[in-house]
Amino acid sequence: MKNLHASLLFTFSVVSVAFAQQFETINIGDTCPGLLLEMESVDGVSHNLQSHFNKNGLLVIFTSNTCPFVVAWEDRYKIIEEICQESNIDMLYVNSNHKKRADDDSFEAMKMHAKTMDYQFPYLLDEQSQLANIFGAKTTPHIFLFNSQKELVYVGAIDDNYESLDKVNQFYLKDAIESLVDGEMIQINKTKAIGCSIKRYTP
Repeated sequence: MKNLHASLLFTFSVVSVAFAQQFETINIGDTCPGLLLEMESVDGVSHNLQSHFNKNGLLVIFTSNTCPFVVAWEDRYKIIEEICQESNIDMLYVNSNHKKRADDDSFEAMKMHAKTMDYQFPYLLDEQSQLANIFGAKTTPHIFLFNSQKELVYVGAIDDNYESLDKVNQFYLKDAIESLVDGEMIQINKTKAIGCSIKRYTP
């Protein structure tokens, strides 16, 4: 029975990964997709991406509540919030872990997490992983930075060391935002997203 259970889990994992791979991640220069998709935030308000473009753009972070990579990187979230506020860039947290809605990524758990972490920007419920599929988001975290023309200008990881802020050599996202605001070319505009796979809805 134990072997059967392990086999089923392995099969489900393979199917989930294969399903996720059919959604190609959007590319640098692409226009932000899914602009009018409505998503509920933890405070009960409905949001869409279209209404969240500030003077210098929008940052979308696909995230979750308990992924070890998110937990390790989450001290950077507060820094990123402050950078976005200072840079006239709006920001949205998105939870697409549909398969964990009865577990630690339930809507109630999201509410508690946002309160505990004192999120200053909306934390959105991505029903049936719709936005994750449209973006081709793969992991938590996965970062997408758009300029004011709604063009993707940076995608990937937050920085080069999830283990500790003190060990970071390249703060990719911070550098990208600074270059964007200064009207300069972003030197590194694409990095590998590292994290837990999004537990997306599968029909």
